[in-house]
Amino acid sequence: MTQIPPVRVAALYQFTRFEDCAAIQKALAAICRAQGVKGTLLIAREGINGTIAGSDNGIGAVLEHIRTLPGCAEIEVKESRAETLPFHRMKVRLKREIVTMGQPDIDPLDTGHYVAPEDWNALIAEPGTILIDTRNDYEVALGTFSGAIDPHTKSFGEFPDWFEAHREELAAAPKVAMFCTGGIRCEKSTAFLKAQGIDQVYHLKGGILAYLEHIPEEQSSWEGECFVFDERVTVAHGLVPGGYALCRACRMPVSEGDKASPLYEPGVSCPACYASRTDEQRARYAERQRQEQLAAARGEAHVGAVFRDAD
Repeated sequence: MTQIPPVRVAALYQFTRFEDCAAIQKALAAICRAQGVKGTLLIAREGINGTIAGSDNGIGAVLEHIRTLPGCAEIEVKESRAETLPFHRMKVRLKREIVTMGQPDIDPLDTGHYVAPEDWNALIAEPGTILIDTRNDYEVALGTFSGAIDPHTKSFGEFPDWFEAHREELAAAPKVAMFCTGGIRCEKSTAFLKAQGIDQVYHLKGGILAYLEHIPEEQSSWEGECFVFDERVTVAHGLVPGGYALCRACRMPVSEGDKASPLYEPGVSCPACYASRTDEQRARYAERQRQEQLAAARGEAHVGAVFRDAD
């Protein structure tokens, strides 16, 4: 019998209206600490977003609390399992936006048409449909849907400028289909397109993670692996951990080929960041790596650098 990994990982978001964000932050931080849950939750007037991990009971208690928040009773949660905690600490942050697009006045509740994972292949196969990957360039490089456009954005805040440069093409398309990791960036980007007058815009409900969970690999249009914002780094079909490691210096994914590069040193540098770091910085990273190794030898957890937010 296959043993179930002990750690429960929950990725969640909900666009809703929060009035007292500070009170929500305080209560959430308290229950996460009490339950030993780790990860990051972002709170803004437009809703909640984040990924947390812990025991089954701990995650269950936190989710039960979240579902009592305004507009969160039906919040969708994408769950997976891990052998060890994929986060070192718990953070509950107050933000202007729960996913940073630089468009805080967009109504994220007025989204495009949801498309279930089971119907996604048929939509993107329709003649004339424009398929857009709304994630950042380093994410797209690891995997995407066949035929998808890569906007080559460094952050989600660059997407409005990319749209403006391609407005006529998108406006002329019979349908525009968009996707992202878990669905949240598409809630915002499809709302943005609708505000720009493009109504026939669709997005993958639950994002790539839902697709990889529900669509068998032999029926899949997905190619590669999907970057996730935790210590698993990437996941593949069935949401099993992928084949990438993480550079502790720049938080970028590291392939087996990258590991063979003379510019790669675990915890210190990789081909993506070596040229942009100084010798002094690499010396600090090397010391941090040494301390992590010493902590591991003692059987202790070392709190190192944390994951970036999914922007």
